[in-house]
Amino acid sequence: MTSGQITVLVADDRAANRYTTAHALTRAGYSVVEAATGKEALELARNLPTVIVLDVKLPDILGYEVCRRIKANSRTKHIPILQLSAAFLTNESKLYALESGADAYLIQPADPVVLVATVKSLVRLHRAESQAQLAATQWQATFDALTEGVAIIDRSGVVSRCNRPLTQLLGRSYGEIENSDFRDLVRSSFGLTLTQDGELPPQEIKVGSRFFRLSVDEIISQGERMGGIFIASETTEQKRAEEALLINERLAATGRMAHTIAHEINNPLEAITNLVYLLQRSLDQPETAKGYIDEAAKELARVSRISRQILSFNRESSSPVELRIGDLIEDVLALNNRFLLDKRIRISKDWDASTVLQGFPAQLRQVFSNLLRNAVEASTDGGEIRIKISRSTIWDAVATPAIRITIADHGLGISSEIKGRIFEAFFTTKDLKGSGIGLWLSSTIVHEHGGKLQVRSCTRPSRSGTCMSVVLPCSFSR
Repeated sequence: MTSGQITVLVADDRAANRYTTAHALTRAGYSVVEAATGKEALELARNLPTVIVLDVKLPDILGYEVCRRIKANSRTKHIPILQLSAAFLTNESKLYALESGADAYLIQPADPVVLVATVKSLVRLHRAESQAQLAATQWQATFDALTEGVAIIDRSGVVSRCNRPLTQLLGRSYGEIENSDFRDLVRSSFGLTLTQDGELPPQEIKVGSRFFRLSVDEIISQGERMGGIFIASETTEQKRAEEALLINERLAATGRMAHTIAHEINNPLEAITNLVYLLQRSLDQPETAKGYIDEAAKELARVSRISRQILSFNRESSSPVELRIGDLIEDVLALNNRFLLDKRIRISKDWDASTVLQGFPAQLRQVFSNLLRNAVEASTDGGEIRIKISRSTIWDAVATPAIRITIADHGLGISSEIKGRIFEAFFTTKDLKGSGIGLWLSSTIVHEHGGKLQVRSCTRPSRSGTCMSVVLPCSFSR
């Protein structure tokens, strides 16, 4: 067949009829292939002609049956078929031909003009169906290539289409998802009960040991709600990675304090060593020896206190506990004391030591230790860091009583370009000296406590500095 030429298969047992039909189609510019029997027509149909002109009364197989077999074959079912008949002329015969799969029916002898016009119509039909099938295949391929599970919901709340990732996510077949009630699907898959209109604001949920992010976006046409698009993605691996980062950062924070801890413990140990030496030489002087013992006991108590602070830094409770926020800040200052002394940083405190809240102490120590060390690194030698605890409010749907803990320095400040990114994971301005997860992790911990981590900063030389504020819900104070 010539490139771009349309092929028509003409199946008729009468040579004269085949000639007449083929002559009219050839003059119209079509390439014609001829068959004299039903079996031959079935074999030639495998070559996928554009249109088939099929006589009903063939010597071996009736045209009705040939048509039915062609339409039953997945490779050839899309080929339009025009059936011709000089013997079967009743409306019942025409109806039977159309029910067998024929796309058009003409009585022989057919007028050449009508024949060609009918074939042209079937060619256009074939092209339209091919284009529609290609578009549908491309659309489904694109739909299935999405990483998220997606379902299209009609206005009645029924799932009309879904993609392959959603079937994999839910462990269900297309047939089990499509044409099902969306609310029933969400309830059985995720344990969520939706409202009558099927609204589902973006949220993250846990089902067993798996985490999912779910949402429904409305489809609006001319101001009317036509349905929605359901999007589901599994975030289990992301959650595990975040937990691993949390553990690694906590270990890193402990490691960063190792040098400070060594100094803090070494000083009282040196004092105890000297006091024991003096005690050995003062055994015959009870009063003097008792003084050395008392001093040694004080140094041992100091070592014990430092050890408890170190252990409490990473020890975590399984549920929120009541804690005094002032005592927690004091622990953080004690654990970072050597760091403060090395830069001769002055700490200005302003708080009521009795303020309490519910939280996870180890996580909050990590937050305030990160913020304090950042403030120290930003400060010049001999600078000052102000720490203040005050009453506040978290303005969400309701006004929630809260406390605000601010840590402010007089460093160079943070530029507006950088300030918008400081809470991003792995973003750092410290090159190889920073991991880039300290502030991201701190922000995550604060949000998990139902609070907010806020930043104000100025880079003007006369007023430069940064103020980090942790706002935490607090139902009562003492």
